Amino acid sequence: MKLTIRKPKFVTRAIRKTTFIGIVILMIFILVASNEITHHKLARTAQPLNVCLSTDSLPCTDTSKETISEPFIPNPELNEQQRFLSAIARKLPTVPQPGTYEYILLRAYGAVFVNQDAGIKLPPKDILANEKETQEFQATLTMGQIDGTKDCYLQKSAADALNKAQIQQHIPLKSGYGSGDCTRTFNTNLRFWHKYANNETLAKVQQGRETKILGLVAPPGTSQHLWGLAIDLHVSNQKQRKALNENGWFQTVENDVPHWTYVGLSEVNLPLFGFKKQPIRGINYWITPL
Repeated sequence: MKLTIRKPKFVTRAIRKTTFIGIVILMIFILVASNEITHHKLARTAQPLNVCLSTDSLPCTDTSKETISEPFIPNPELNEQQRFLSAIARKLPTVPQPGTYEYILLRAYGAVFVNQDAGIKLPPKDILANEKETQEFQATLTMGQIDGTKDCYLQKSAADALNKAQIQQHIPLKSGYGSGDCTRTFNTNLRFWHKYANNETLAKVQQGRETKILGLVAPPGTSQHLWGLAIDLHVSNQKQRKALNENGWFQTVENDVPHWTYVGLSEVNLPLFGFKKQPIRGINYWITPL
């Protein structure tokens, strides 16, 4: 015979009450802990932004991990120069100061530093010192070949965009065949410089006394071609220009007619990032506001 022992009803109710209270306490603990974690996370996120807002410096952006990957849109209430600087400051560890050689180069060739394409890589500065430093940077790039060429390579996102434009319109290289139209070595950049200029000219550029030469040839270590984000093309009609513009390619170096820069933005968004349209002899250049 099996003996069954029944607990008194008041004992059962007590156990149920105790269990319920325990569950409630556990839920409260979890909520408090979660709120505490969220509070600390928000505090860490807000701190750099609060510091930024307490100063007059640019850019005033949150550089925390929670927001750094989000697409950047400049504040439209800022002026052109401020919008441009706020964009490039996310790409360059240090923004050059006005009057310096680096600032002069940024004015001429800095359009690429507003590029929002996550697939490209930018150099940490606007001057590569020598062939070794150039090769080390270029070794980190993911490259893509321009369709219909044997040795013309650009960073893959730039190459893909140009190849899409080529589907719309055939656009030949400036030389018709050469890799020198595409990504260049430091020594090629140096050779082109010595073809048109010399060390005396370079000294004048560094002092800000000569800038017109920058529309013809880039000083050693400063060409957008070193970064795999520029190409020299033979463009002869508006259909070709439209195809390039629709795929993020623009003329950004004033008076350098064959030179095209991969900016990666739509034309309608260029003014938002501070670019100015500068018509020169029938060509619309999009120049930096520096």
